[in-house]
Amino acid sequence: MGAKRQRLVDQVPSFYGTSPGSSFMYNPPPYGYVAQPPPFPVVRLRGLPFDCTETDVAEFFHGLDIVDVLFVHKGGKFTGEAFCVLGYPLQVDFALQKNRQNMGRRYVEVFRSKRHDYYKAIANEVSDARGGSPRRNAGRTKSLDEGKDPAEYTGVLRLRGLPFSAGKDDVMEFFKDFVLSEDSIHITMNSEGRPTGEAFVDFASAEDSKAAMTKDRMTLGSRYIELFPSSVEELEEAVTRGR
Repeated sequence: MGAKRQRLVDQVPSFYGTSPGSSFMYNPPPYGYVAQPPPFPVVRLRGLPFDCTETDVAEFFHGLDIVDVLFVHKGGKFTGEAFCVLGYPLQVDFALQKNRQNMGRRYVEVFRSKRHDYYKAIANEVSDARGGSPRRNAGRTKSLDEGKDPAEYTGVLRLRGLPFSAGKDDVMEFFKDFVLSEDSIHITMNSEGRPTGEAFVDFASAEDSKAAMTKDRMTLGSRYIELFPSSVEELEEAVTRGR
């Protein structure tokens, strides 16, 4: 896991603003009093639909601060399980209230989990990705090679699989071998102003975007990122949808 993503997860910052749990921030004990650190705010989900996305999980936990969603795979296939890191320890109790509630036609089980289990799952996913196994959402996405004909490169790439906590600086670091500005990076939002896990990057030339495809399925923090050739029209449409 990259150092920057490590800090983001370890600090578990609030990402979606005001929520039922945001007022329950951890208050440090008085000076001189030694207390145990607050538990790491992570829950495990089981029984997720196989076409589930990060946005679906965020909507399932509507009102809570989602720092990360990590889908679990085995043998390259989605297991229907995921880990969800929340903004504050007491938000775990709110998340547990969603146990056995429906996501689509499936009812989802929600369990307490631990930092160790979350990091172990990250290690497994990163190892799986480096081994060239199928991507995270194998059941719902098109072939990785579909739509990647070099003739279609226009200078714009679409990224899929970004951590919800990723910012433009993270994308610039991911493409550090290319000259990019913040204005050339567009992280897409849904109608509620929440990140979709996708972004568009407008490179200096079609040749640069083609060369950047060498980063396809490489990791940004704990997640590996899918890249697709895109266009200015698709970029503008996605940005407009999020307004």
